[in-house]
Order: sequence, then C-alpha cells, then structure tokens
Amino acid sequence: MAISTTFFIVAIAVVAIWVVIEVKRLKHKLFAIALIGLIIFTYVSFSVSLKGQDVDLKSIPGVIDAGKLYVSWLGGVFQNVKSITAYASKQDWKNMTEENITINKSDNNPIWDKL
Repeated sequence: MAISTTFFIVAIAVVAIWVVIEVKRLKHKLFAIALIGLIIFTYVSFSVSLKGQDVDLKSIPGVIDAGKLYVSWLGGVFQNVKSITAYASKQDWKNMTEENITINKSDNNPIWDKL
C-alpha cells in the first residue's frame, strides 16, 4: 500500500513538472510565433507601402523618406481600421434580415465600394 501511494505521488510530481516545463516552452513558442508574424507583417507592409515610390534605400535621406512614407501609410491603415470598426459597431446587428439588406445582386461592384 505504501509503495503504490509513493508511486502515485511521484507520478503526480513528474506530471506536474512536465506540465510546467511544457507551459514555459509554449510561452516561448507563442512569443517566437508572434515575433515571426510581426517581422513578416513589417516586411510585407513596408514593401507594399513603398511600391511605386522612388525611394533610395542606400542613402540616409532615402531611408528617412522611406520611414516617413511607411509611418504615414501605417497611420492610414489604422485610421481605416478605426473607421470600419466604428461603422460596424453602429450597425443594428439584431435586426439583420433579408429585407433590411439592400444589396443589388446584379451590381458588379464589390461590396466595400458601397461602404
């Protein structure tokens, strides 16, 4: 009886230690995934914001101009997200029926052009 109780307590301790280690590893994995996502987002958004602009990234004034363009573009993105969120929060989502939705199905324009 004493051996089985001791074995049970040791098994619980081993499982608890393993869970704690896995939780710490998960935190590090989530941080790494978030950091990788942030780096990819920054690279892609920087490339998109400078597309079509004549910016020389080999000189200091060109890098400063690129930074200004990127920050301006990023500010515009956040302003658009804020506007869309405000518009969506003002909608009456409880009374959404087919009679209330007035989208012309024969119209070929995308829905975001109507917003």
